[in-house]
Amino acid sequence: MTNINCEHEKEHLAAAQRAKERAYSNFAVEKMCKIFHVLAEPSRLKIVLALMNGEMCVYHLTEVCGSTVSGVSHQLRIMRDNGIVQTRRFGKNVEYSIADDHVREMVAMALEHLHCSKE
Repeated sequence: MTNINCEHEKEHLAAAQRAKERAYSNFAVEKMCKIFHVLAEPSRLKIVLALMNGEMCVYHLTEVCGSTVSGVSHQLRIMRDNGIVQTRRFGKNVEYSIADDHVREMVAMALEHLHCSKE
C-alpha cells in the first residue's frame, strides 16, 4: 500500500514490516501493562524509589514514604504479587527489596528521563 502523503514511504514500510514480524502476543502486552500499572501508583513508586537505596522493613519504609504501616504493607503485597519486590524473613521481621535488576533499571531509566531535554 502506497501512501502519497508520506515522504519516507520506504523507511516507514520497512519499519512497519519489522514491527509486524516482532509483534508480541496479547498476553505479553497485557503482562507488561500490568507491570507499568503497578509502578504507576505514586505510593508504590515511592516505595520502589526508597528500596533502590537498599532493603528495608515496613517500619522504615513508612518513615520514608510518610504513610501508615497498613498502607505500606498493602502496597508491598500488591508489588510482591506482581514480582516488583521480594521478601526475606528474619524471625518475626520481614525485609523488602527490589525483586530484580530489571525493575531497578526501569525506574532508573525513568529518573534519567526526567533530566532529559529535547533538542
